Amino acid sequence: MSLSALSSSLSATAPIAAGTGNRSSLPSATQALSAEDEAVLRKLQARDREVRQHEQAHLAASGGLATSGARFSYQRGPDGVDYAVGGEVSIDTAPGRTPEETLQRARQVRAAALAPAQPSGQDLAVAAQATRMALDAQTELAQDTRGSTPPAREVTTDVQRAADAALAMYARTTQDAPSRVTDSYA
Repeated sequence: MSLSALSSSLSATAPIAAGTGNRSSLPSATQALSAEDEAVLRKLQARDREVRQHEQAHLAASGGLATSGARFSYQRGPDGVDYAVGGEVSIDTAPGRTPEETLQRARQVRAAALAPAQPSGQDLAVAAQATRMALDAQTELAQDTRGSTPPAREVTTDVQRAADAALAMYARTTQDAPSRVTDSYA
């Protein structure tokens, strides 16, 4: 599962493919940027900082469950430099070998998903899925403790309702989105 972010273009400049960031092609001192280009440049620089901090927060909170470092998509600025405008960190969301391990992993995944100051829609969806995984593990632990099967009816808890609401909200926000699940930074 990926905690990801992609945004719309900040200007008419062409987006650059992910992983091709280039910060070595600076304009010469004789090339002055227009006021419009300087405004675009400031937005790109701010966006770059925001994206990198967001993805770093995921990595820092992943507790070793990150399956990759942060991957970025870039946009070339009017100064010839590529700026990160989107990013993604892949997190291992597989259950553990035991209910206890699954519960711990679910808590770690949820913490990683909610680590940024402003979690995206994708981040909230991953957190909701992790919450559901934790609830399933807790139910399994409770069944093991009681040594019996649960009643036929399912009891809906506040946490389950919250997880379902987060997933529903995410589904509503992405129903017109492309098939690849991504975040948008605003």
